[in-house]
Amino acid sequence: MGRLSGKVAIVTGAASGIGKAAVDLFRSEGATVVGADVSDGTDVGADAGSEEDVKRLVESVVQQHGGLDIFFANAGISGGLASISEQTAEDWAEILRINLIGPFLAIKYAAPVMKQRGGGSIICTASVAGLRSGAGGAAYSASKAGVINLVQTAAQQLGGTNIRVNAICPGLIETGMTKPMYDAVRDKGQIHRIGELNPLRRGGEPVEIARTALFLASDEASYVNGQALVVDGGLSSSHPVARRFEIQAFRETT
Repeated sequence: MGRLSGKVAIVTGAASGIGKAAVDLFRSEGATVVGADVSDGTDVGADAGSEEDVKRLVESVVQQHGGLDIFFANAGISGGLASISEQTAEDWAEILRINLIGPFLAIKYAAPVMKQRGGGSIICTASVAGLRSGAGGAAYSASKAGVINLVQTAAQQLGGTNIRVNAICPGLIETGMTKPMYDAVRDKGQIHRIGELNPLRRGGEPVEIARTALFLASDEASYVNGQALVVDGGLSSSHPVARRFEIQAFRETT
């Protein structure tokens, strides 16, 4: 028996990276999984920021599989690193449409059918960029901060339904979104510098986020609700520092 045996799940942003890893992992744990993405190679073509698409996606899964237990609202875009002065209102609208309205739509349409099943788990991909400045562009960071508040608000509004709503805040993960940065440092022979600012001194893998999503989707997280779980190798455990001689001195004396 897998940890998700008998469960029906939807994963958006499923064509690559975290979403693809989650689809594979959820299936290996016994779930019936429908992966959705705007890109080819998934079970269903769907735009996570389109109300019509999300509504149709949920209705189709319920019709074909008898219900819905898990919705991993993972789809997102970075929007680049342009400054506030360089971005347009249209840039912001599109980033917010995918990154924040997408999770809202997932909650809006998944919750009623989960309630009919007696409960469920909704997981939204946020980011360490949503915690404070320094990990993404302004629009991206604002959208992810919105996701964190959204899951808190939704958890309260769904009180009494046994539907849990949580977020995951990944740090630096090698995905399609971060590929240009990874490619650039590889080309310079500096891959060892990836993740150098976090205590584990490395970047993360998509499956490490998928494992967190698996935990939140499973009954093992039955009392976890309205939370934003940070998975970043320890990056957000410290404020920025310019000197590390104190750390070196500690190591030399222990």
